[in-house]
Amino acid sequence: MYRTAALFVFLLTALDSFSQADTTFNADRTLDEIVVTATRTERKLGNVAVPVRIINNKTIQQAGSVRLKDILQEQAGLYITNSFGAGVQMQGLNPDYTLIMIDGEPLVGRTGGVLDLNRISVGNIRKVEIVKGPSSSLYGSEALAGVINIITDKTYREKLNAGVRYGFGNPDNGWALPVGNNTFKNTDINLQGSTRFNKLGIQFFSNANYLDGISFRPFSKDKVAQPIWRLTNQVQFSYPFTVNTKLTLAVRHTYDHIKQEFAVSNNGTITNSYGREANRDLNINPVLIHQFSNKVRSSLRLYATSYNGSQKLKFKEIPDSSYTDEFRQQFYRAENQADFDWDKMTVTVGGGYTADQVRSTRYDDFSSKKTNTVLYGFVQHEWRPGTKTTIITGFRYDDNKLFAAAFSPKLAVRYKASNKILLNASVGRGFKAPDFRQLYLNFTNNAAGGYSVFGTIDAVKIITELQRIGQVAEVSDDFYRLKELKPEFSTGINVGGTFLYSEALSFNLNLFRNDIDQLIDVRQVATKSNGAQIYSYINVNKAFTEGGEVEVNWKPIKQVSVSAGYQLLKTADKEELQHVKEGKEYTRDGNGSSRIMNKSEYIGLPGRSKHMANLKITYESGKKFFATTRIMYRSKWAVSDRDGNGLYNTNDEFASGFPLVNISAGKTFKNHISLQAGMDNVFNYQDTDNLPTFQGRMIYAAFKVDLLNSK
Repeated sequence: MYRTAALFVFLLTALDSFSQADTTFNADRTLDEIVVTATRTERKLGNVAVPVRIINNKTIQQAGSVRLKDILQEQAGLYITNSFGAGVQMQGLNPDYTLIMIDGEPLVGRTGGVLDLNRISVGNIRKVEIVKGPSSSLYGSEALAGVINIITDKTYREKLNAGVRYGFGNPDNGWALPVGNNTFKNTDINLQGSTRFNKLGIQFFSNANYLDGISFRPFSKDKVAQPIWRLTNQVQFSYPFTVNTKLTLAVRHTYDHIKQEFAVSNNGTITNSYGREANRDLNINPVLIHQFSNKVRSSLRLYATSYNGSQKLKFKEIPDSSYTDEFRQQFYRAENQADFDWDKMTVTVGGGYTADQVRSTRYDDFSSKKTNTVLYGFVQHEWRPGTKTTIITGFRYDDNKLFAAAFSPKLAVRYKASNKILLNASVGRGFKAPDFRQLYLNFTNNAAGGYSVFGTIDAVKIITELQRIGQVAEVSDDFYRLKELKPEFSTGINVGGTFLYSEALSFNLNLFRNDIDQLIDVRQVATKSNGAQIYSYINVNKAFTEGGEVEVNWKPIKQVSVSAGYQLLKTADKEELQHVKEGKEYTRDGNGSSRIMNKSEYIGLPGRSKHMANLKITYESGKKFFATTRIMYRSKWAVSDRDGNGLYNTNDEFASGFPLVNISAGKTFKNHISLQAGMDNVFNYQDTDNLPTFQGRMIYAAFKVDLLNSK
């Protein structure tokens, strides 16, 4: 700890000696930032009636972030999950309930419902907009918990810059030399530029990332280096045909290659595997915008994306063995949106068509293509009856080929009580249609003890056949609940506001509740004769998440800013909670004797922390120097049903709560060169059992140069 403090003080004092400039601050300045995701139209943050968080480019750079996961894990109310890649949990809802977009278009290629945030480089991100609460009235399925929209840099002035970041560490020893056989490395290289040829604007971005990963599957005990190579390339074009008509085209390609070597323990059996995983993602997005008048604007958006993921493994215990997993998804969308502006109202009308196609070895036949199409339309009306009030109403209708149609309404109100107090309230209905894996999965994981997962369409038939040939020892009560899956629906309420105490101090508060009907949950429905598990999916009748978030921003002096956030979360399966209240659920005391469970012992849904908090302290001397410390805390969370009663309570197994501390400092020189150094996970926190992908302490240094910068 002393070495850590000494290093940070050294960075702070040494780099600060180069600059003495002052900065100014205004607490409500951020309310003038433009946000798009909340309403699908450009609005100042202070005029938005739903909970929105903006992470700007400056915040990303000062944190020394490399991948999207790095910056999201430092935000209040967000938790990064660690199964099947890095997913994001929002308002207590799992990663598959949050829609992840780049420039307003959805990313595909989820594993286990998780879209791995490590796939996304932050090198060319201008800002990230986070909208919390049901957003299906604008974005349809997967936006039940909220939306994260990554907005890339779209400036086309003459510029060319390059940067490199090198990190090193050793989770076992805690400290490491910058180079060495036992050093875990993380190297990130960026190159970005833009120019204009007459009217044509061109911008490109390239990123190469190499790191020594630790583990990429749950229950892994290994800490050997598992090299990962990631490449990202994006090119964007902008061409204004006239003053009122503009065409943009963005093409993005990513490639990940992961060398894998891990041991997985399941049901007393340890399986050692080695091989590789490779993922490719290609997105093409042309957009045509036409301004008919100062009151009417239309945008036509076309989008095509293809994701290919593959995994090839061999098992050390089984000579000449092999395992291949292939997943290919293609998604197409055509959408048109029109915006009409009047003095006191804005109306947004849009509609579109999507086609989703998937092939996978995890389904019944790789040659068989699973398809789904959705025809949808949406309307939003924003009314400003006075200078203090904004009322937004809207709805969306989705005609889903595989399921019944979904109707998603929303109402939001913003009221300016005074120059210092802004109040917001919103209620909306979100939905999530079952995905392909929940319908068609036919997968046995030989790399993890041979457990199987079956989609609901054929689960009963497959398990019945396994029973007939003697491969099933028993079925659980949930086996008899298997039937056609229904879409999940959630009614979300958010109430809060902003209090501008002074130019130096502001408070943000948001209280939320999400009531979920027909929640889709994975359950063990049978046990094989060899002890391996069989899982499938069922609709849980009802569940809820509720809580509150508070954020404080304070500028005690010109050079120092402090921000702090806290989330209190409570969750429950409503049926389970009712049974506990009625005295129908049992647990075990310290002697192992069965007894009726108390209501206070019930904790709700697993994998959620009741308390989460963050603290950020930043020192800035003008625009040339900064130093920042970020502290994130997560309280304990349930991971295993130890007493075997089928629900989670205080007598079950928990993962320990922990603080995560990151520090960084940087300096910009007059010759357009920037230097930065920092340390992530200062105290080298690790939890191999519950957080197998969590990196240990990592020290890094970064260098950036503007080779051409014409403003």
